[in-house]
Amino acid sequence: MDIPRDDIPRLHAAFAALRLDLASEIVGQAALVERLLVALLADGHLLVEGAPGLAKTTAIRALAARVEADFARVQFTPDLLPADLTGTEIWRPQDARFEFVPGPIFHSLLLADEINRAPAKVQSALLEAMGERQVTVGRQTYALPPLFLVMATQNPIEQEGTFPLPEAQLDRFLMHVRIGYPEVDTETEILRLARERARAVLQPVARAFAPMPQADVFAARTAVLDLHVAPAVERYLVELVLASRDATRYDAALARRIAWGASPRGSIALERCARAHAWLAGRDFVTPDDVRAVAPDVLRHRVLPSYEATAEGWDGDRLVAELLAKVPLP
Repeated sequence: MDIPRDDIPRLHAAFAALRLDLASEIVGQAALVERLLVALLADGHLLVEGAPGLAKTTAIRALAARVEADFARVQFTPDLLPADLTGTEIWRPQDARFEFVPGPIFHSLLLADEINRAPAKVQSALLEAMGERQVTVGRQTYALPPLFLVMATQNPIEQEGTFPLPEAQLDRFLMHVRIGYPEVDTETEILRLARERARAVLQPVARAFAPMPQADVFAARTAVLDLHVAPAVERYLVELVLASRDATRYDAALARRIAWGASPRGSIALERCARAHAWLAGRDFVTPDDVRAVAPDVLRHRVLPSYEATAEGWDGDRLVAELLAKVPLP
């Protein structure tokens, strides 16, 4: 789909307004808001890790209210079944046939809350749908909506009774975002906002805003793919990923600390996210700073520390930071 050049400023303005509106409701989580928009533009999925009460659910629900898309939330529990997510076939005796009843996965925006509390079969059903954009029930395959974004959350505090996602399945997520507690001023603003919401429940006030049409989202995605990436920037991006697999020529000690590096899916994710980051900044070209800005969230779950590194207290974040420090800028 070709985007008229005079339509690009309108799309930029629409996403800038969307970003400001989301930031006014999700106070203190500017990074999460930006990553949500990056995922929306890059057509990928988010894994968000943070303590309870940090507006993870509020963020995806607020995005769904501002985009022309339906929303569903699934609370993952150890007794959840794949059919609870994908849907199932129900026998209709009056018609003497089975009828498929779609599950919540057929919504455009899906919140998979505490994904690490669900057993492996449920996680597998979700991750297959994320990768293939379809669900197979019995002998029938059903396509998911053209606009399909999953935001999965996991709680880093309680690990008892959880089923951690295998590293190979983590690779299905475009980004792994970690969020922390707000600062003092931000928390004060959260209190004020909570009071306003409580009053709104008692005295509802109609809020007039038109959700962004899905056509604008798809048009913006095309515009993102049209951004210019200089060969030197593309080479730098690839060098970062290659260094995660073999960092010997940069630092032999760092190479020993990396058990597994990012797959080609990591290269694709890094390029798509860097493009989206540059487009949200209002540019029509990608810089090395765009690559560096998104690299931690794109690579932290794809670069795995060795046993030696784990024993020394290294994790994916530290490995990615070292890679960014070692690989020279173009």
